[in-house]
Amino acid sequence: MSPSRLVVYSRRLSGLEEAMKMEREQRERSNTKFTRPLPLRRGRVSPRLPVPDDIPKPPYVSTKELPELASEHQFHDAEGIEKMRAACELAARVLQSAGELVKPSITTNEIDKAVHQMIIDAGAYPSPLGYGGFPKSVCTSVNECMCHGIPDSRQLQDGDIINIDVTVYLNGYHGDTSKTFLCGNVNDILKRLVKVTEECMEKGIAVCKDGASFKKIGKRISEHAEKYGFDVVERFVGHGVGKVFHSEPVILHHRNDKGGTMVEGQTFTIEPIFTIGSTDCITWPDNWTTLTADGGPAAQFEHTILITRTGAEILTKC
Repeated sequence: MSPSRLVVYSRRLSGLEEAMKMEREQRERSNTKFTRPLPLRRGRVSPRLPVPDDIPKPPYVSTKELPELASEHQFHDAEGIEKMRAACELAARVLQSAGELVKPSITTNEIDKAVHQMIIDAGAYPSPLGYGGFPKSVCTSVNECMCHGIPDSRQLQDGDIINIDVTVYLNGYHGDTSKTFLCGNVNDILKRLVKVTEECMEKGIAVCKDGASFKKIGKRISEHAEKYGFDVVERFVGHGVGKVFHSEPVILHHRNDKGGTMVEGQTFTIEPIFTIGSTDCITWPDNWTTLTADGGPAAQFEHTILITRTGAEILTKC
């Protein structure tokens, strides 16, 4: 066989092997039954924790109204970038410490207390506290909770997964990050969901740089997720972050035709949510806690990134 035919044959074989591998993985997923834990029930929510008067607070704290998404994109000069780095580094450290607390029997309220104390000890303000009336200093989203879970008296159970979403306000800048942690002995299906969700976030970040189109993020995330049979939750998006907690650009994590390109010095979050089952959702009467409609589990990861000339700097990487 000629060398050229060998190359063609090798490529065909490689493509066939890849197709067979994907078919095998899909078959394994469809043949694996997922046993859902007991549905989440609201525990007791304790009063909000105090913040020392000398710690600067974001302007929305003085009202219970949910702020509008700010229309301006957030760009930073050298001084602003350093302040963003400081806020994001603090958020990353707090998140890492919070994750070390995750174990069966701990309550999400205890996690909230620890996060609150770490943030105010650093002279910063916990951004979620008082945002649109949110009563706690961190979001804790367990199992089928997609996002915005309010910490309460529920104890974590062996086999749970929990997303902890930390945002700090330091020296006038917000740093925002989240991660889904495993609690005790988690089954392989949930481990795969968590792993692929993190990989999808990383794939989205990898396409970011000055001049890149925003729609590339959703395309790359969707391509990776589809290999494993997961669908992204389209309702929740990434956002600009900096002096303002939430601003343009809105970052879509699914395939889209949204216009616009990234600019050096810009900061925003990438934070996809994936589920096993339906991506439809319901929200509890507290107007925050959002669950999957069918009770299937959800996982989320989030980083704040800075656009550079050649790529993206992950500001919340610990």
